[in-house]
Amino acid sequence: MVYRDDYFIRHSISVSVVILRAWITHQYSSGDLNVKWEENLLHAVAKNYTLLKTVPPFERPFKDHQVCLEWNMDYIWNLRANKIPQCPLENDVVTLLEFLYASSGENTGIVKKFLRFQNRELEATRRQRIDYPVFTVSLWLYLLHYCKASLCGILYFVDSNEMYGTPSIFLTEEGYLHIQMHLVKGEDLAVKTKFTIPLKEWFRLDISFNGGQIVVTTSTGQDLKDYHNQTISFHEDFHYNDTSGYFIIGGSRYVAGIEGFFGPLKYYRLHALHPAQIFNPLLEKQLSQQIKFYYERCAEVQEIVSVYTSMAQQGDRRQEACNLRNSYLDLKLRYGRPSMCRAFPWEKELRAKHRSLFQALLELSLVTVPRNQNESVLDIGGRIFEKAVKRLSSVDGLHQISSIVPFLMDASCCGYHKASYYLAVFYETGLTVPRDQLQGMLYSLVGGQGSERLSSMNLGYKHYQGIDNYPLDWELSYAYYSNIATKTPLDQHTLQGDQAYVETIRLKDDEILKVQTKEDGDVFMWLKHEATRGNAAAQQRLAQMLFWGQQGVTKNPEAAIEWYAKGALETEDPALIYDYAIVLFKGQGVKKNRRLALELMKKAASKGLHQAVNGLGWYYHKFKKNYAKAAKYWLKAEEMGNPDASYNLGVLYLDGIFPGVPGRNQTLAGEYFHKAAQGGHIEGTLWCSLYYITGNLETFPRDPEKAVVWAKHIAEKNGYLGHVIRKGLNAYLEGSWHEALLYYVLAAETGIEVSQTNLAHICEERPDLAKRYLGVNCVWRYYNFSVFQIDAPSFAYLKMGDLYYYGHQNQSQDLELSVQMYAQAALDGDSQGFFNLALLIEEGAIIPHHILDFLEIDPTIHSNNISILRELYERCWSHSNEESFSPCSLAWLYLNLRLIWGAVLHSALIYFLGTFLLSILIAWTVQYFQSVSASSSHLMPARVSANATDPTASPAVTPTADASAQDQPTITNNPEPRG
Repeated sequence: MVYRDDYFIRHSISVSVVILRAWITHQYSSGDLNVKWEENLLHAVAKNYTLLKTVPPFERPFKDHQVCLEWNMDYIWNLRANKIPQCPLENDVVTLLEFLYASSGENTGIVKKFLRFQNRELEATRRQRIDYPVFTVSLWLYLLHYCKASLCGILYFVDSNEMYGTPSIFLTEEGYLHIQMHLVKGEDLAVKTKFTIPLKEWFRLDISFNGGQIVVTTSTGQDLKDYHNQTISFHEDFHYNDTSGYFIIGGSRYVAGIEGFFGPLKYYRLHALHPAQIFNPLLEKQLSQQIKFYYERCAEVQEIVSVYTSMAQQGDRRQEACNLRNSYLDLKLRYGRPSMCRAFPWEKELRAKHRSLFQALLELSLVTVPRNQNESVLDIGGRIFEKAVKRLSSVDGLHQISSIVPFLMDASCCGYHKASYYLAVFYETGLTVPRDQLQGMLYSLVGGQGSERLSSMNLGYKHYQGIDNYPLDWELSYAYYSNIATKTPLDQHTLQGDQAYVETIRLKDDEILKVQTKEDGDVFMWLKHEATRGNAAAQQRLAQMLFWGQQGVTKNPEAAIEWYAKGALETEDPALIYDYAIVLFKGQGVKKNRRLALELMKKAASKGLHQAVNGLGWYYHKFKKNYAKAAKYWLKAEEMGNPDASYNLGVLYLDGIFPGVPGRNQTLAGEYFHKAAQGGHIEGTLWCSLYYITGNLETFPRDPEKAVVWAKHIAEKNGYLGHVIRKGLNAYLEGSWHEALLYYVLAAETGIEVSQTNLAHICEERPDLAKRYLGVNCVWRYYNFSVFQIDAPSFAYLKMGDLYYYGHQNQSQDLELSVQMYAQAALDGDSQGFFNLALLIEEGAIIPHHILDFLEIDPTIHSNNISILRELYERCWSHSNEESFSPCSLAWLYLNLRLIWGAVLHSALIYFLGTFLLSILIAWTVQYFQSVSASSSHLMPARVSANATDPTASPAVTPTADASAQDQPTITNNPEPRG
């Protein structure tokens, strides 16, 4: 505080205010030296204070340290000695959420983490307030229901010990706010508001902390003038360190989230503000209004469906009571046209408003509708949707979309959110309806809130890439993807539902398309024939196809289990024995038989199958609770390379039950999970994505983008997505182009790469379909989407390179991006990428240095275009799959021939020899004509010509071409780059 900064005093304290206090106390009252000065001051007889004038840091004197610095240190210090340090521009306002988030009420949410302030002043203030929190939270909410459990998460802090911290805000089942704080002394304290928060209305929730005082305000209305306010005071010291953990918006593995929508969320880290001082407007006003209008309309639809269903069921019950039972009536009930209620009790205006709904209700049979009101409404929505999809799958289905949309809207309102996703895709892509981004966002958010898998993936993908007017937000993307990723392993073990195995089948690959089959297909029939003869490989493949619904075969677990049993009991194949043992353990489609399952598992393990060794560990863990024996088998299986065993060992460390290791060890658990994830284990991958999003483990530094990539990878294995992809593939194989286009558009909008490239391929094959039905540039959009995926195929990069090179519709030519696309294809080992880059150089294009570095071509070694060309053609040749002559080898040969010819033409020796020979030839010719002239003069009469010395007597010599014109070999008929 006294001296200026110098080489030894690097950061002198900057003081703005100094208060000097003085007081007098009685001698007997101040004898205890351990008494704090604040207590002495309270009992002072006389006291006073004064403000001391502070000296700014740059007006203080230098301290004489009596030390002589070396000249270089002194010089370096003097360079910055008089520079005024500037604090980084920073404030305490953090926008945790700026776009709407659809919360489905499940155990997933948005994870946010605060870093320490870079500004020393702000960071010092934050540290000082660890035991005296001063902050404000402001967020927008739209609630559909109160909490179905005791508590639902709104916004809460989880510390480094995985415990709730300050603040933690929850919703109760009665509609009150539950606010929880962590105290300095280590305990927790909670309070519940006296007022409930509104349903199905946008409102702003503001909560400010100022030490022990909490002010809670909910504001509604156009100008936020309608509000509820409550002030709560405590005498406890709250502990508040917002950098020692992470915040969660919505649900998590600890608590489910709310059912509704989150709007913009702002966090003031160092200020306790009055609601009037908070600037947090509802930015997406149109979208939020559309959400409100949607649920208002849906309330009418659900009421109509509920009342109509109840009336129809009561009428059927009365009719059944009155009718005598006979065979005729039984047949009429079973096969006859269902009775319909044609007299509606609703007003004419309401019937006109919901004409499609009433039409659908008239056509439905309501005999088998569930009695429960919510279930009956959902069931009706499913039936309306199925009828609409049946019309879409017809030959002229795409022509009928505009008339089918009202039925899909009604199905969506009934809670059947597959219809919501269809509507979202129709509006986002303009599939035979006018393209409407706002309506597309609305139905995508509604579907995501309803936990529709494809809608959630669509939202996750759009926020992951920041496309279609969705802001780039990896934490928000993770919230959607993780929701579906956690359901994927559960869906895979559910035998019911419209699911199929997600296979990477490209429409450009004729070999893969040839092996696609059905139950009556040649491939399936041949496998069945071989399996019947006892071929173990055929039995296993047939069982897998039937169990998972692979290769075009309809999912049939019961038939699959028969083949598993036949193969396990009749052959000695360890894989079939293991598969059947698992089926018996879990009782999937067959009665559980633990004894037989254990025998088969041991038999498969004795044959060296690592899956069976892991299965034995699973048996002793699950059924015998013998963790030592389980760990023994898992360690053995893990050494054999089994990823399931790696995951299981991680679970032992995570639960703190690994034999001989006291307590939990999350670090070792994370290492095993990571190893399992690298082997393709689904649950291991989910744990790794969670560690990357929270950053609570040192071995997993926070990386939201990587967390999204891992969660996306698992979500795209979901069987419901596989079912849509399979329907598109089957339609393509059957030549139903309209249906194939429909289902591939639905799959591509979820963000899965294989469907995006397949859809672009369909649009290339049938540009008339794409132009007639889609409101987007299909080829450009989906090839462009695909090249931003992690494992995009090289042909997609080549296609985008061609599109950038030639320009496409409204897209202008861009050679720089074209070079980047070809370079990426080349880096993936595609010879065409190297070939196209070489052709661009031949046309005069310049390859930037960063692209050469990208391709690991050293510009110092390859300093000119010829050298780069030779390197590109050589790599093209080496990566070519053709054994004989290929375009790459021919181009390389042609380049070298040109270089040799150019070298020949430019050789100084050849130039000298040519000149010398030409001179000799000219001299000989002149001499020859002279000799002929002389001999003729002796034979002829003496007659002198007037032009005897005319130079025309010499033969004409063609002038030598200008050497400068041959400096560079000419190149003609260059082929253009092609994809």
